[in-house]
Amino acid sequence: MTRAQRPLKLGSARKARLRVVRSGLHEEAAKRLRALIIRGDLKPGEQLIEADLCAALGVSRTPLREALKLLAAESLVELRRNRSAIVTPIRREDIDELFEAVAGIERFGAELAAVRMTQREHERLTSLQERMERHHDVGQLQDYFELNQQIHAFILACARNGALKATHDGLMARVERARFFALSSQVRWAESVEEHRAIMQALAARDGETAGRLLGHHVQRTGQVVNNILHGETADARGSDPHRAAGDDMVLPRGIVR
Repeated sequence: MTRAQRPLKLGSARKARLRVVRSGLHEEAAKRLRALIIRGDLKPGEQLIEADLCAALGVSRTPLREALKLLAAESLVELRRNRSAIVTPIRREDIDELFEAVAGIERFGAELAAVRMTQREHERLTSLQERMERHHDVGQLQDYFELNQQIHAFILACARNGALKATHDGLMARVERARFFALSSQVRWAESVEEHRAIMQALAARDGETAGRLLGHHVQRTGQVVNNILHGETADARGSDPHRAAGDDMVLPRGIVR
């Protein structure tokens, strides 16, 4: 046996230093904070006071700070030197780029999914759509939003392209926050349901070109609504009532950068 083939031997002290700790506290803290940010319970621009968060989450400062680093990597939190972190404001200049990228990813994903998904997967997608519409009909926004996100993610999964899905996953936290923000407009919420129905029909027909075009438009339309609101324009960019401001059908969260 050559030296290169000999098994690596480490002393107990060195083994201890190499051992990976898998407590999961910071991941769980990040998960809970992520949900609060996406759904607007922690507002854009809001200061994140460590002592308050530690008490609320039941964790010490070390896992909390690691959680904040994870959220900063997702652009949901901004870390500031010698000051409290804040929830990242929603900035107009970021929205166009974000939704342009996601629209392209989801458009291509739908094109692939239309021809690659199995019959069982299509039945699953139809079931999700029907459940989502029931939540819309009774005004359950939170439940609707959860299923909406599942549908978008499921279509990408049915594309069976790991690189595409990984890229999409890396943007989803920021996209989810903006999507939830847009759906708080009653105009956009109703419009979104109709767009989803058309996408489902194209997927059922295995028409990848149409499914991709519709899903790409659907994603970009959401970004457009968010930017309309940030500009103080009507939530319905098609102009059904040009005199109605965005604030007439939704509450503009604090921390929005106009």
